[in-house]
Amino acid sequence: MARGTRTSLASLAAAVGEHSPVDRHHLGRTAPTTASLTDLVANPRNPRDDLGDLSDLASIAATQLQPVLVVTRQAYLQLYPQDETELAEARWVVINGCRRYAAASKFGRTGLDIVVKDEVARDRATLLAAAVTENIGRRDFDVIEEAKAVELLVAECGRADAAAARLGKTEGWVSQRRALLKLAPELQTALRRGELAVRLARSLARVPLEQQVDTWQAQQQIETVDKDSADDSSPPVNQRPRADAAKVVRAFRRLDADPPTLADALRDYLNEEGLLALIGALTAHT
Repeated sequence: MARGTRTSLASLAAAVGEHSPVDRHHLGRTAPTTASLTDLVANPRNPRDDLGDLSDLASIAATQLQPVLVVTRQAYLQLYPQDETELAEARWVVINGCRRYAAASKFGRTGLDIVVKDEVARDRATLLAAAVTENIGRRDFDVIEEAKAVELLVAECGRADAAAARLGKTEGWVSQRRALLKLAPELQTALRRGELAVRLARSLARVPLEQQVDTWQAQQQIETVDKDSADDSSPPVNQRPRADAAKVVRAFRRLDADPPTLADALRDYLNEEGLLALIGALTAHT
Protein backbone atom coordinates (compact mmCIF):
# COMPACT_ATOMS: atom_id res chain seq x y z
CA MET A 1 0.00 0.00 0.00
CA ALA A 2 1.48 3.39 -0.99
CA ARG A 3 2.38 5.73 1.86
CA GLY A 4 -0.24 8.41 2.48
CA THR A 5 -3.07 6.73 0.56
CA ARG A 6 -6.40 5.94 2.15
CA THR A 7 -7.86 2.51 2.64
CA SER A 8 -11.10 1.13 3.99
CA LEU A 9 -11.70 -1.21 6.90
CA ALA A 10 -13.27 -3.62 4.43
CA SER A 11 -10.08 -3.85 2.39
CA LEU A 12 -8.03 -4.45 5.55
CA ALA A 13 -10.37 -7.24 6.59
CA ALA A 14 -9.98 -8.84 3.15
CA ALA A 15 -6.19 -8.86 3.53
CA VAL A 16 -6.14 -11.10 6.60
CA GLY A 17 -7.50 -14.48 7.64
CA GLU A 18 -8.03 -16.92 4.77
CA HIS A 19 -7.31 -14.10 2.26
CA SER A 20 -3.92 -13.20 3.73
CA PRO A 21 -1.13 -12.94 1.14
CA VAL A 22 1.27 -14.55 3.63
CA ASP A 23 2.13 -18.20 2.96
CA ARG A 24 0.79 -19.66 6.19
CA HIS A 25 2.19 -23.12 5.59
CA HIS A 26 5.64 -21.68 5.10
CA LEU A 27 5.57 -19.83 8.40
CA GLY A 28 3.66 -22.53 10.27
CA ARG A 29 0.60 -21.99 12.42
CA THR A 30 0.96 -20.95 16.04
CA ALA A 31 -2.69 -21.36 17.03
CA PRO A 32 -4.38 -24.76 17.29
CA THR A 33 -6.85 -25.90 14.68
CA THR A 34 -8.95 -29.05 14.55
CA ALA A 35 -8.17 -31.86 12.14
CA SER A 36 -9.98 -35.09 11.40
CA LEU A 37 -8.04 -38.23 12.29
CA THR A 38 -8.38 -39.28 8.65
CA ASP A 39 -6.22 -36.28 7.68
CA LEU A 40 -3.45 -37.27 10.10
CA VAL A 41 -0.77 -39.94 10.05
CA ALA A 42 1.81 -40.83 12.69
CA ASN A 43 5.44 -39.99 11.98
CA PRO A 44 6.89 -42.98 10.07
CA ARG A 45 10.27 -42.05 11.58
CA ASN A 46 9.05 -42.00 15.17
CA PRO A 47 11.97 -43.22 17.32
CA ARG A 48 9.54 -45.21 19.48
CA ASP A 49 9.02 -48.79 18.34
CA ASP A 50 6.28 -49.33 20.91
CA LEU A 51 3.84 -46.66 22.10
CA GLY A 52 3.21 -48.62 25.28
CA ASP A 53 0.00 -48.88 27.29
CA LEU A 54 -2.42 -46.17 26.16
CA SER A 55 -4.88 -46.60 29.03
CA ASP A 56 -3.53 -43.49 30.76
CA LEU A 57 -4.81 -41.48 27.78
CA ALA A 58 -8.35 -42.90 27.76
CA SER A 59 -9.73 -39.52 28.87
CA ILE A 60 -8.82 -38.10 25.44
CA ALA A 61 -12.12 -39.51 24.20
CA ALA A 62 -13.80 -36.59 25.98
CA THR A 63 -11.07 -34.01 26.49
CA GLN A 64 -7.80 -33.20 24.74
CA LEU A 65 -5.59 -31.20 27.08
CA GLN A 66 -2.74 -30.46 24.68
CA PRO A 67 -2.64 -30.12 20.88
CA VAL A 68 -0.34 -32.32 18.83
CA LEU A 69 2.48 -30.86 16.76
CA VAL A 70 2.32 -31.67 13.06
CA VAL A 71 4.00 -30.73 9.79
CA THR A 72 2.37 -30.65 6.40
CA ARG A 73 2.61 -33.61 4.07
CA GLN A 74 4.62 -31.52 1.60
CA ALA A 75 7.15 -30.41 4.21
CA TYR A 76 7.68 -33.97 5.42
CA LEU A 77 8.09 -35.41 1.92
CA GLN A 78 10.77 -32.85 1.12
CA LEU A 79 12.89 -34.64 3.73
CA TYR A 80 11.72 -38.22 3.18
CA PRO A 81 10.23 -38.61 -0.32
CA GLN A 82 10.60 -42.39 0.01
CA ASP A 83 7.89 -42.40 2.71
CA GLU A 84 5.12 -41.19 0.40
CA THR A 85 3.22 -44.49 0.38
CA GLU A 86 3.18 -44.56 4.19
CA LEU A 87 1.45 -41.19 4.32
CA ALA A 88 -1.50 -42.41 2.19
CA GLU A 89 -3.85 -39.45 1.71
CA ALA A 90 -2.99 -37.69 4.98
CA ARG A 91 -2.58 -33.91 4.96
CA TRP A 92 -0.43 -33.70 8.11
CA VAL A 93 2.21 -35.83 9.82
CA VAL A 94 2.17 -36.04 13.63
CA ILE A 95 5.63 -35.31 15.07
CA ASN A 96 4.87 -34.71 18.76
CA GLY A 97 1.81 -36.50 20.07
CA CYS A 98 1.88 -39.91 18.39
CA ARG A 99 0.56 -41.53 21.59
CA ARG A 100 -2.30 -39.04 21.76
CA TYR A 101 -3.07 -39.71 18.10
CA ALA A 102 -3.09 -43.48 18.72
CA ALA A 103 -5.22 -43.06 21.86
CA ALA A 104 -7.73 -40.89 20.00
CA SER A 105 -8.16 -43.63 17.42
CA LYS A 106 -8.39 -46.35 20.06
CA PHE A 107 -10.90 -44.59 22.31
CA GLY A 108 -13.23 -43.23 19.65
CA ARG A 109 -12.25 -39.60 19.17
CA THR A 110 -12.73 -38.43 15.58
CA GLY A 111 -10.58 -35.29 15.56
CA LEU A 112 -7.63 -33.69 17.29
CA ASP A 113 -6.46 -30.16 17.97
CA ILE A 114 -3.23 -29.64 16.06
CA VAL A 115 -0.53 -27.00 15.68
CA VAL A 116 1.13 -26.93 12.25
CA LYS A 117 4.80 -25.93 12.31
CA ASP A 118 6.64 -26.68 9.11
CA GLU A 119 9.81 -25.06 10.46
CA VAL A 120 10.27 -28.26 12.46
CA ALA A 121 10.81 -29.98 9.09
CA ARG A 122 13.47 -27.60 7.81
CA ASP A 123 15.98 -30.47 7.95
CA ARG A 124 16.14 -34.09 9.12
CA ALA A 125 18.10 -33.35 12.28
CA THR A 126 15.54 -30.79 13.45
CA LEU A 127 12.64 -33.14 12.79
CA LEU A 128 14.32 -36.04 14.58
CA ALA A 129 15.36 -33.86 17.52
CA ALA A 130 11.74 -32.73 17.94
CA ALA A 131 10.54 -36.35 18.02
CA VAL A 132 13.30 -37.47 20.40
CA THR A 133 12.94 -34.54 22.81
CA GLU A 134 9.27 -35.32 23.38
CA ASN A 135 10.10 -38.79 24.66
CA ILE A 136 13.34 -38.31 26.61
CA GLY A 137 12.80 -38.81 30.31
CA ARG A 138 9.38 -40.43 29.99
CA ARG A 139 8.98 -43.42 32.26
CA ASP A 140 7.41 -45.47 29.48
CA PHE A 141 10.16 -44.72 26.96
CA ASP A 142 12.36 -47.80 26.59
CA VAL A 143 15.96 -46.88 27.43
CA ILE A 144 17.33 -48.85 24.46
CA GLU A 145 14.89 -47.12 22.11
CA GLU A 146 16.10 -43.83 23.58
CA ALA A 147 19.71 -44.85 22.92
CA LYS A 148 18.87 -45.80 19.32
CA ALA A 149 17.13 -42.46 18.78
CA VAL A 150 20.14 -40.58 20.15
CA GLU A 151 22.42 -42.59 17.85
CA LEU A 152 20.26 -41.67 14.84
CA LEU A 153 20.42 -38.00 15.79
CA VAL A 154 24.22 -38.12 16.12
CA ALA A 155 24.36 -39.64 12.63
CA GLU A 156 22.14 -36.86 11.24
CA CYS A 157 24.08 -34.08 12.99
CA GLY A 158 27.47 -35.58 12.21
CA ARG A 159 28.83 -34.96 15.72
CA ALA A 160 27.86 -35.94 19.25
CA ASP A 161 28.21 -32.41 20.60
CA ALA A 162 25.84 -31.09 17.92
CA ALA A 163 23.27 -33.74 18.84
CA ALA A 164 23.65 -32.87 22.53
CA ALA A 165 23.00 -29.20 21.77
CA ARG A 166 19.84 -30.08 19.83
CA LEU A 167 18.54 -32.12 22.78
CA GLY A 168 19.60 -29.64 25.46
CA LYS A 169 21.79 -32.33 27.03
CA THR A 170 25.49 -32.62 27.80
CA GLU A 171 27.84 -34.45 25.48
CA GLY A 172 28.51 -36.88 28.36
CA TRP A 173 24.80 -37.75 28.55
CA VAL A 174 24.77 -38.48 24.81
CA SER A 175 27.90 -40.62 25.16
CA GLN A 176 26.37 -42.62 28.02
CA ARG A 177 23.20 -43.35 26.05
CA ARG A 178 25.15 -44.43 22.97
CA ALA A 179 27.28 -46.75 25.11
CA LEU A 180 24.20 -48.83 25.94
CA LEU A 181 24.07 -49.97 22.31
CA LYS A 182 27.41 -51.73 22.85
CA LEU A 183 25.82 -54.14 25.32
CA ALA A 184 25.33 -57.80 24.46
CA PRO A 185 21.74 -58.60 23.37
CA GLU A 186 21.10 -60.49 26.61
CA LEU A 187 22.06 -57.42 28.64
CA GLN A 188 19.97 -55.09 26.49
CA THR A 189 16.98 -57.33 27.18
CA ALA A 190 17.73 -57.31 30.92
CA LEU A 191 18.03 -53.52 30.85
CA ARG A 192 14.66 -53.17 29.12
CA ARG A 193 13.04 -55.43 31.71
CA GLY A 194 14.48 -53.43 34.57
CA GLU A 195 16.67 -56.33 35.71
CA LEU A 196 19.88 -54.40 34.99
CA ALA A 197 20.49 -50.90 36.33
CA VAL A 198 21.54 -48.24 33.82
CA ARG A 199 24.56 -47.29 35.97
CA LEU A 200 25.91 -50.85 35.92
CA ALA A 201 24.98 -51.24 32.24
CA ARG A 202 27.24 -48.32 31.34
CA SER A 203 30.14 -49.99 33.14
CA LEU A 204 29.48 -53.32 31.44
CA ALA A 205 29.47 -51.61 28.04
CA ARG A 206 33.21 -50.94 28.54
CA VAL A 207 33.89 -54.67 28.87
CA PRO A 208 34.65 -56.68 25.68
CA LEU A 209 31.38 -57.92 24.20
CA GLU A 210 32.13 -61.62 24.64
CA GLN A 211 32.87 -61.12 28.35
CA GLN A 212 29.95 -58.91 29.34
CA VAL A 213 27.47 -61.61 30.36
CA ASP A 214 30.01 -63.42 32.58
CA THR A 215 30.96 -60.13 34.19
CA TRP A 216 27.33 -59.31 34.96
CA GLN A 217 26.74 -62.76 36.42
CA ALA A 218 29.78 -62.32 38.66
CA GLN A 219 28.40 -58.96 39.79
CA GLN A 220 25.06 -60.58 40.59
CA GLN A 221 26.81 -63.17 42.72
CA ILE A 222 28.57 -60.44 44.68
CA GLU A 223 25.22 -58.74 45.29
CA THR A 224 23.70 -62.06 46.40
CA VAL A 225 26.44 -62.47 49.03
CA ASP A 226 25.85 -58.88 50.15
CA LYS A 227 22.13 -59.53 50.50
CA ASP A 228 22.79 -62.63 52.55
CA SER A 229 25.18 -60.76 54.84
CA ALA A 230 22.51 -58.15 55.57
CA ASP A 231 19.94 -60.79 56.56
CA ASP A 232 20.03 -61.35 60.35
CA SER A 233 18.41 -64.76 59.94
CA SER A 234 21.07 -65.97 57.52
CA PRO A 235 23.58 -68.63 58.59
CA PRO A 236 27.12 -67.71 59.67
CA VAL A 237 29.44 -66.34 56.99
CA ASN A 238 31.43 -69.57 56.66
CA GLN A 239 28.22 -71.55 56.00
CA ARG A 240 26.78 -69.37 53.25
CA PRO A 241 26.71 -70.59 49.67
CA ARG A 242 29.91 -69.38 48.08
CA ALA A 243 29.98 -67.36 44.87
CA ASP A 244 32.10 -68.67 42.02
CA ALA A 245 35.39 -67.09 43.06
CA ALA A 246 36.98 -67.60 39.65
CA LYS A 247 34.24 -65.61 37.92
CA VAL A 248 34.53 -62.81 40.46
CA VAL A 249 38.28 -62.63 39.92
CA ARG A 250 37.84 -62.56 36.13
CA ALA A 251 35.29 -59.77 36.45
CA PHE A 252 37.67 -57.61 38.47
CA ARG A 253 40.48 -58.22 36.01
CA ARG A 254 38.32 -57.25 33.03
CA LEU A 255 37.39 -54.00 34.74
CA ASP A 256 41.08 -53.24 35.41
CA ALA A 257 40.14 -52.45 38.99
CA ASP A 258 42.92 -51.14 41.25
CA PRO A 259 42.79 -51.57 45.08
CA PRO A 260 41.27 -48.13 45.81
CA THR A 261 38.55 -48.73 43.20
CA LEU A 262 37.80 -52.17 44.65
CA ALA A 263 37.68 -50.71 48.14
CA ASP A 264 35.16 -48.07 47.05
CA ALA A 265 33.04 -50.68 45.28
CA LEU A 266 33.01 -53.02 48.27
CA ARG A 267 32.17 -50.18 50.61
CA ASP A 268 29.16 -49.39 48.37
CA TYR A 269 27.92 -52.98 48.42
CA LEU A 270 28.80 -54.09 51.98
CA ASN A 271 27.65 -52.52 55.22
CA GLU A 272 30.00 -52.18 58.21
CA GLU A 273 29.24 -55.71 59.38
CA GLY A 274 29.86 -57.08 55.92
CA LEU A 275 33.20 -55.31 55.66
CA LEU A 276 34.31 -56.77 58.98
CA ALA A 277 33.21 -60.21 57.83
CA LEU A 278 35.19 -59.78 54.62
CA ILE A 279 38.30 -58.72 56.51
CA GLY A 280 37.93 -61.73 58.76
CA ALA A 281 37.51 -64.07 55.81
CA LEU A 282 40.57 -62.64 54.08
CA THR A 283 42.63 -62.92 57.24
CA ALA A 284 41.59 -66.55 57.68
CA HIS A 285 42.82 -67.37 54.19
CA THR A 286 46.25 -65.73 54.53
